[in-house]
Amino acid sequence: MEDVAKRGRSIMFEVKVTIGLKKGISDPEGANTLKALILLGFDKVREAKTTRTINLLIDGKNESEVRKSVDQMCQRLLTNPVVHTYEIYVAEK
Repeated sequence: MEDVAKRGRSIMFEVKVTIGLKKGISDPEGANTLKALILLGFDKVREAKTTRTINLLIDGKNESEVRKSVDQMCQRLLTNPVVHTYEIYVAEK
């Protein structure tokens, strides 16, 4: 794999960004889901939180470069840093 990157060829990476709400931020969708589950008889459920997942396919030289690029995407477009948290998962394809 290192030889490919050294020759200037890119590697394909699958990236998954999971976006959630920061602690203390209201999650009305999660609250409604919890309420509906309890009404349907799933009374052992104690919490429901909503998250959003964005799947990306990215060319890059290495995982570090791809992760840095996706972090910038999150800061500039994919999330609102005031209310969101996010986790980036990168896997070579």
